[in-house]
Amino acid sequence: MASLARIRPCLTRRIPMLMRGIQTSADTTQLQDTITDHSQPFTVKLHEDSFRTYKIDPPSLEVQVQKDELLKMYKDMQCMRRMEMAADALYKAKLIRGFCHLAIGQEAVSVGLEYGITPEDRVITAYRCHPFAVMRGGTSQRRTQATFALVQVFEAFNMAKLWDLPCVFVCENNKYAPPIPSTSREGDKIPGIQVNGMDIIASRHAVQFARNWVIEGNGPLLMEFVTYRYGGHSMSDPGTTYRTREEVQRMRSTQDPIRGLQRYIEEWGLATEQELKARTSPCLTTRTKKAKAEIDQAVEEAKKSPTPRSEDLWTDIYYKGTEPPFMRGREREEVHYY
Repeated sequence: MASLARIRPCLTRRIPMLMRGIQTSADTTQLQDTITDHSQPFTVKLHEDSFRTYKIDPPSLEVQVQKDELLKMYKDMQCMRRMEMAADALYKAKLIRGFCHLAIGQEAVSVGLEYGITPEDRVITAYRCHPFAVMRGGTSQRRTQATFALVQVFEAFNMAKLWDLPCVFVCENNKYAPPIPSTSREGDKIPGIQVNGMDIIASRHAVQFARNWVIEGNGPLLMEFVTYRYGGHSMSDPGTTYRTREEVQRMRSTQDPIRGLQRYIEEWGLATEQELKARTSPCLTTRTKKAKAEIDQAVEEAKKSPTPRSEDLWTDIYYKGTEPPFMRGREREEVHYY
């Protein structure tokens, strides 16, 4: 992927269609229908380079969407961003300690995933997972984390393929993650799909496609969302030593997933610019204010909350009902029994 991006323009015409890079613009989806009734679904068409696949046919580019769902996704993306921005401020104020990996700029992945699955589906996350936890039903005050060790991912690939498990492995490629070499064998047989992780409609559609693939008995699937983080890898990383501030600003101004969805909503006549400015109807501006108020309230409640007890460290590690009989702590003698 990185090498393709550096190929000189004069060589572009020699590149086969299968070698073209993934599209990462947030607003290239085109309206296909004339919208006459806002309560009914309508058809849009994704950019032809929204997906790249491996050993699997790509999803259809034509997608059914609805006004209410688009507005809800917009509100949720606003909430996720404001929550992460609040976490950034609280960490710098030393009210949050430890590690803190933020996902500002990657909202289309977490929100798109949640809108593409059902409440009965289970999600296991690693770090940079605050939005996934909240979208799964957590709160902005209490963000739970379940850890999946990256050093074991290829063993998981192998086992999932050997048993043909209904499992979707998701990689968020924000373009600056450290590389991990592959040593898998059976895992090489797993089909894969690369997705424009900056377009919320493409993200949701790809997740629905992936879910249907695995529950139909086809075995596991690997998904790669090509996205972008505006901040550093963690709070200790300014994010400007390996890229320029101009690059980050360019991404914010031209490929922001929230602005991309806002453009769809305005251009497709789901909410007018006048409604946004007037703030007289339940349109985007009202939703933006509601999102800000929700996060502001969560921050104040979190500040007033008592310091968690040490016993609470053993909670929310496993999905309820799946806990092991006991768990070992930092030392052999430190054991917690459920």
